[in-house]
Amino acid sequence: MENDRRPATGEEIREPRSDGGTADRLSVAIHWFRRDLRLHDHPSLVAAAAADRLIPIYVFDPDDYGPSEYGGEGSFIYEKTGFHRARFRTEAVADLRASLRALDSELYVRVGAPAEVIPSFAERTGAEVVHAGSWDVPEERTTEARVRGALADRDDPTPLKTDPGHTLYHPADLPDGPAGIEDTYTPFRKSVENAADVDVRAPLGVPSLPPVTSPIGDDEDPLAPGRIPEPADLLDGGSADEETSEVDDMGDGNVDRRPDDRGDGDVDRRPDDALQYRGGEVAGISRLREYLWEGDHLRRYKKTRNGLVGRNYASKLSPWLNEGCLSPRAVHDEVRRYEAARVENDSTYWLIFELIWRDFFAFQVEKHGDRYFSQGGIRGRDDIEWAKGEEEKRLLCRWRRGQTGVPFVDAGIRELRATGYLSNRARQNIASFLANDCRVDWRKGAAFFETHLVDYDPCSNYGNWAYIAGVGNDSRDRAFDVVWQANRYDPDGEYVRRWVPEVADLPKEYVHEPWTMDPGMQGHYGVHLGEDYPWPVVEME
Repeated sequence: MENDRRPATGEEIREPRSDGGTADRLSVAIHWFRRDLRLHDHPSLVAAAAADRLIPIYVFDPDDYGPSEYGGEGSFIYEKTGFHRARFRTEAVADLRASLRALDSELYVRVGAPAEVIPSFAERTGAEVVHAGSWDVPEERTTEARVRGALADRDDPTPLKTDPGHTLYHPADLPDGPAGIEDTYTPFRKSVENAADVDVRAPLGVPSLPPVTSPIGDDEDPLAPGRIPEPADLLDGGSADEETSEVDDMGDGNVDRRPDDRGDGDVDRRPDDALQYRGGEVAGISRLREYLWEGDHLRRYKKTRNGLVGRNYASKLSPWLNEGCLSPRAVHDEVRRYEAARVENDSTYWLIFELIWRDFFAFQVEKHGDRYFSQGGIRGRDDIEWAKGEEEKRLLCRWRRGQTGVPFVDAGIRELRATGYLSNRARQNIASFLANDCRVDWRKGAAFFETHLVDYDPCSNYGNWAYIAGVGNDSRDRAFDVVWQANRYDPDGEYVRRWVPEVADLPKEYVHEPWTMDPGMQGHYGVHLGEDYPWPVVEME
């Protein structure tokens, strides 16, 4: 992996390009990049590169930003994309453009509805086909269907051809297909690990790209490459006025666009030892190399993965995987190379184990569709008494602001808002606290994560929340004892002290349970509950 702009496998593999043109006419294809902002291991890009002329394009869809209706029964309004992911995405698009330009190609960028932009490009360039990646997730399927329909409605219909490329295992290779997967993880894992005829396909190399004639379009109206918007341009496309905030004040959702609360990417608040998440394939490959080869951290992953503080307790590859800057197959291939060169142990296996979990949630969404995002989940539960009205508003508001009075929970929320990232251990605990201790509709917590996480993935995010809330892929009680977890995984209070300065000077016997101090102890340590730090929003044992 000497060159950042090579595939993650470490070799510059060039896929052969077939000649699809004729003596008097060159074939033209469009490649529509979506959540697959990379050149390596890209099936739809390889297919598109068979044309004589290739027009790569990325479209910033305004529907992905600003206040949005959740949809379905009990719908609410929430903010779809916050600062952290908007920044990461614009960086990833800029990185992709630089990589394409280094190969004498180009990335055309537009802001608008894909169902309008893509057909317009097809019309003006004479493209015979549009290629794109595919995701079997309700919102992504809807967008794809709109683009397909708009292309088909043209006077000269243009086909949209899609290829899956975001999972470790190809859907066609599953023993019983996505529809045949059982609804618990272990049977799925065993089915792919033990089947003799199921294996992870080898990652594809970067294809040889045909040229983009510049300028494209007609001579009088060429198509300009287009400007990559700033995150603020995207986020301010919605209603950023006080009326929007009032929706949240009524307890009606997760919208909160006030700059001091929505997570404004103030990087100065990040700890010095935190990983800085920069979008793009180059940064993703660099992180993969750093974690495996330079730091040799993979050999200890299973022992460190429950960490809360620091740069390397986990691989932290998820932002690049979920925006498509890294291919899971390329990560798998690199782990296998590491095992052959360094060590193969339970830690190396565990990273692949986590990639299989990611696949499981993706295929579960393909199987269950909209049910996966409903309040009762795939189990259709209607026996949970969720908080309502003013009580829900109070609990949700305190949780979202990191003011629950439970330091371990508040630390997680504050880290999420400040950095866009959260350890797996912290995610599970703050999710369990909202869904199981507060009994607030789990979807509102998951939507809050959707807003703020730099590594948001719809399948893994909502799948994990449903799992914790008891409506998803496990019938067992998955509620966490948050105080026990805090003492187990943050025994000296290092994590809490970092993010909740109000309790930073408390001794470790009180730092996770300040409500156990009597008035005299509160006065002694200068932490008066209800004044300096809140009482817990729910009764704590």
